[in-house]
Amino acid sequence: MSEMLHGCLPDTEYLEVTARSGRRFGVWVTTPPGYADSTEPLPLVYVLDGNWTVGFTAPLVVSQADPYLTIAPYIQVSVGYAGEEAEDWAQIRNRDLVPPGEPVGDDTLATLRAARETGAMTQEQVDAYLAELTASRADAFLDFLTDELHPHLRSRLRVSDSGHGLFGYSYGGLFALYAWLRETGLFASVGAGSPGVASAHSQVFTLVEALPEPGETSTAPRLHITLNEAELLGEIPFYRGMARHVLAVVERMHARGRSEQVTNALLRETHVTGVQASFLSYLKTSHRR
Repeated sequence: MSEMLHGCLPDTEYLEVTARSGRRFGVWVTTPPGYADSTEPLPLVYVLDGNWTVGFTAPLVVSQADPYLTIAPYIQVSVGYAGEEAEDWAQIRNRDLVPPGEPVGDDTLATLRAARETGAMTQEQVDAYLAELTASRADAFLDFLTDELHPHLRSRLRVSDSGHGLFGYSYGGLFALYAWLRETGLFASVGAGSPGVASAHSQVFTLVEALPEPGETSTAPRLHITLNEAELLGEIPFYRGMARHVLAVVERMHARGRSEQVTNALLRETHVTGVQASFLSYLKTSHRR
């Protein structure tokens, strides 16, 4: 693992962290150009689904040295799964990234049925996927990030007191929305790429309605939401429904007086190819010098 990372992802260290819950997470820490020769503390940008996204997003750490951009310096922390769980990250992530009590939408069930009927998933895989989805604990995972992992990294790295970011995509984007609505105080900016709001009865809508009125001195974090054209206009019902729900969330945020804190972008990508473009859009929009 170490040799592979150092060949493909320069300045990336891999470590494993055991949470107080007993769950073990894989963590990739990518430092920017010039970090070793500097004494300046830097903010951390947490990126979810590390087993998948680290290869797409970590190389963009060099973008902060691009003279044509205004991206502020940061250390990237990609968070995923370790050991045997790394092989099943696509279903285990449901446990950690989906808000507790989140309903399983009809489009999700239809997509899983179709996957089983076409042989893309076995019935055992469908059952395991749903088991994690119906016992979701995004609240516990958020507490792990803020109360356990962040202090641990502060003890290992030169970390600034403020300016930290969070980026998630798909269900990771749903988690990012959830974390923004929870207002933990750790993150100065949040990027939610193609957030997996799969139901019109999502917990996200309840949390949006519970937002307090913004005060004149509000310091709520910036939120950047992206969608892809293929999701909004393509032929796959699940993604069209998800995109409609996300647009409804944005409308309700505006109605709650959060227009100055929320930005959005429509990318010319698919759900699979959009992760890198979404992360770069977040950096350029919300994590600027």
